[in-house]
Amino acid sequence: MDILGIIAPHPPIMVHSVGGHDSQVTSASAEAMHQAASVLEKFAPQTVVIMSPHSPAAQDAFLVDTAAHTSGTFEQFGAGGTRLSYSTDVEFARALLSALDAEEIDSIDRGTARSLEPGILDHGVLVPMSFLDPTGRWPIVNLSLSWLPYQLHRRLGEIVAEVAEQLGRRIAFVASGDCSHRLKQGAPAGFSPRAAEFDRALVQLVEAGDFEGLMHMDPQLVEAAGECGLRSFVTLGGVIPDAAAKVLAYEGPWGVGYMTAIAAPPALLDSLFTPESGHKSGMAGDAESEPVALARRTVEVYVRERRVIEPGTPEGLLGTQAGAFVSLHREHNLRGCIGTIAPTAATLAEEIIHNAIQAATEDPRFPELTTHELQDLEISVDVLHTPEPCGLEDLDPARYGVIVTADWRRGLLLPDLEGVDTPEQQIDIAMRKAGIASGERVHLERFLVDRYH
Repeated sequence: MDILGIIAPHPPIMVHSVGGHDSQVTSASAEAMHQAASVLEKFAPQTVVIMSPHSPAAQDAFLVDTAAHTSGTFEQFGAGGTRLSYSTDVEFARALLSALDAEEIDSIDRGTARSLEPGILDHGVLVPMSFLDPTGRWPIVNLSLSWLPYQLHRRLGEIVAEVAEQLGRRIAFVASGDCSHRLKQGAPAGFSPRAAEFDRALVQLVEAGDFEGLMHMDPQLVEAAGECGLRSFVTLGGVIPDAAAKVLAYEGPWGVGYMTAIAAPPALLDSLFTPESGHKSGMAGDAESEPVALARRTVEVYVRERRVIEPGTPEGLLGTQAGAFVSLHREHNLRGCIGTIAPTAATLAEEIIHNAIQAATEDPRFPELTTHELQDLEISVDVLHTPEPCGLEDLDPARYGVIVTADWRRGLLLPDLEGVDTPEQQIDIAMRKAGIASGERVHLERFLVDRYH
């Protein structure tokens, strides 16, 4: 029976209702989690088993929550209101406890121990599930790791798979956990010069599908890293012993490493990352990002039906405000590009919808997009950070976009464009786009973008 695995980071700041504008700093992880959510929906599990390093834990036993209903909020992180709620697959949870007992592996039924707060979800569960299943669509089984040996964590994973097989459950296993907590000076757990070494080794092992190798990492290196996810990841290796893996994102902006990855048997992994017919993402084999999927749906509906889709009630990244450019390509040649420097709509979703239609129909360099061109259309979306004044010496066309202004005329060029290798080239092109003559005095601004494919 196929099982899907997801490695999920859990910084609360990544959730927009907690982090607000600061959540954009972890946008790579958030976008990867949206991709993971798309993969999870395509896999269509019957139950999601999730292991969190922040659930109540015992030194020498695994905890399994059999409470019929589980829930939690982000109130302790300053975000009130929304409560995430899930039913528990009680049959699965009890069968797992029985199987552990049969092998004389110590375990505790958290659902019957009031002191262990049965049914209360911690942020190690809430953050991943707020991306993967915010509406409580699938029942869950919440596990706690322990300080038992890695080999017993791997055996726990094997038993999870055996119970799934016995019950005929199609399950996804979510290994919640962050990497090193000591990447930078001022990081939450202090700084270690070996922290980055640990994260590199961890990511390489996961990319290679060598989950068994996680159990044999240098103990001194693990200690120096101050990690919290290794036992969850080892357990995932037991759930899917023949796993191949695809790392969707790794970043460490706050001094803590965040890795997002998908693991599954090789054939299943390939099938989950095969784009739907006629939908190309510009990244062969990858699931389209949420901004690009929205732009594509917008363009296809408008070109075919002359109808503007409704944004609904966007959440997460699409619920923020930002300027955005939508770029269309066919066979790697530009076919339209329109955007806004600053937000003009209430949400990024509305910004993308408007600019996608403009790129398809109103770019003066090209005729309107036709229905036959939708088949091989490549789309990217650039979400702009706030521009800042700069000088020529501050520009790097591979990293920063540029805005040039002279009186009322304003030209913009996005970063990382083929054939634009120097700041001088970048400025010259932006000036020509704005109708600014060579030699005129201009005001320069630079900006970063988050580019989605």
